[in-house]
Amino acid sequence: MAAPRDEGDRDGSMPPRSCRSAAAICLAVTSLVSLTAVPVRAEDRAGLVAALRGSVSAQQGTARRSLAASDPIFVGDRVATGAGARANLSLGTLTQLRLGEKARVTIDRFITQAGGTITLGDGALLLDREPASGNGPVDIQSSYGLIAVRGTRVFAGPSNGVFGVFVARGSVTVRAAGREVSLGAGQGTDIPRRGAPPGPVRAWGQARIDAALAQVN
Repeated sequence: MAAPRDEGDRDGSMPPRSCRSAAAICLAVTSLVSLTAVPVRAEDRAGLVAALRGSVSAQQGTARRSLAASDPIFVGDRVATGAGARANLSLGTLTQLRLGEKARVTIDRFITQAGGTITLGDGALLLDREPASGNGPVDIQSSYGLIAVRGTRVFAGPSNGVFGVFVARGSVTVRAAGREVSLGAGQGTDIPRRGAPPGPVRAWGQARIDAALAQVN
């Protein structure tokens, strides 16, 4: 004799126990989505796009967005510029970050007045930070070394076939491969390759300075 069917089978609906199971599964999936799709919070805002030319984008996790003037920049953004592109980012009220073409920069940490950390992956940048009282330092990390910046205008990127660091105003320290050098206004240093220490501190000639800054202007 056939077993009696549950009442829910007669009208095609799910039995009460199945409904409860399905609801539990839906709740679990919803909770998982809520945990993984975390929106960027307003307090994570680091600055904005002051100006740009060409293709410039920012990425958080797997979410990529094209940038336009006045768009916000957030902590954790990986900013990328295309061929022939330029970007000028205002970080807080005292720091300008200019990027040349094919640059890759991550805003790892930035707090107005407290400073922050920026990672340069590729390309060239110019960091201009006002020498305000109580201003915290900004560290520029790269695969070539670490540049500690406080109240200065500094270029970092390709120059004369090497990775160059040049100080237009203020002073910075450059650390790489266990060696540290200090640069003052008008001085620069070269790191010939990844894993090499910074070279001697030298005054850069005007032609080299102009060529370096042309990459980010």
